[in-house]
Amino acid sequence: MDSRFGVTELEDLPEDLRERIGVIAEKSGFVPNVFRALGHRPAELRAFLDYHDALMERSDGLSKAERELVVVATSGANHCTYCVVAHGAILRIRAKDPQLADRVATNPWQVELDERGRAIVDLALALARKPELFGEAEIEAARKAGLTEDEIWDVGAITALFAMSNRLAHLTALRPNPEFYAMGRDQKR
Repeated sequence: MDSRFGVTELEDLPEDLRERIGVIAEKSGFVPNVFRALGHRPAELRAFLDYHDALMERSDGLSKAERELVVVATSGANHCTYCVVAHGAILRIRAKDPQLADRVATNPWQVELDERGRAIVDLALALARKPELFGEAEIEAARKAGLTEDEIWDVGAITALFAMSNRLAHLTALRPNPEFYAMGRDQKR
């Protein structure tokens, strides 16, 4: 079972979503289960994809690897297996580091990172785990590490989106596609 609520196959999605997810499936070689699980509610899947792409496909500010670092740290802190495995694969590829995602996912509080990476992860963790205590001290620490206001916003917005995504994955008992586990582990890929 890939989802507690069943899945929708690519051919059963509305045309616009079939095309959009078809591009992802063609690039990766498979349809990620998150799209199959959310597919039975097309409006929500569209909204999710739109916000995801607005945050994760930007070309300014945080690098694409840093954006995935936020996702893996947030998802690790929230114990979301699906997002850790899926975005861990993407982080391994984008960071060109076959070990980074595993280190971040298993203990994002203690993983050794450069100053910028540490600030990004610490900001994401503060917002993901104790949002009621989040405040100016966390923002100021990120500024001192050199993050711009836009980068701080991006870390916060990505953390928020994936906190929601983590909760949906828990709700649906979403399982990672087997293909994700090997992606980015062989440095020749």
